[in-house]
Amino acid sequence: MSDNANIQLARRWFEDVWNRRHDATVHELLHPEAVGHLEGADVHGVDEFLAARAALLDAFPDLRVTLESVVGQGDDVVLRWSATATHRGPGLDIAPTNRPVAFRGISWFRFADGRLVEGWDAWNQGGLLASLRAAA
Repeated sequence: MSDNANIQLARRWFEDVWNRRHDATVHELLHPEAVGHLEGADVHGVDEFLAARAALLDAFPDLRVTLESVVGQGDDVVLRWSATATHRGPGLDIAPTNRPVAFRGISWFRFADGRLVEGWDAWNQGGLLASLRAAA
């Protein structure tokens, strides 16, 4: 696929999967054997991704991600993003604080044949959890 086609797939992933919560897009774009490298754990395939996303959305049901920069070359797309949310649920094993949060991150995606086959996410999850625990 072209650089631009993969960039459009990555943009669609964030908009449809994270902001619109469309599970059908996960099944369409995520390769069944995809691996997501997250801070502290890897996620394998569609079911594990959906479970990881559900845990985050349980804690932050109004999560909204904004893409700030997207660069693609060949099969790789790198995205710099920011997110806002309110901690309203217990999905992270922390009592809800009803506190608004904002954080930034970077995702690196590798596509093959129009599907996401591998991804790396880096964001300050530890700092976010520490601030929520302090507020709880």
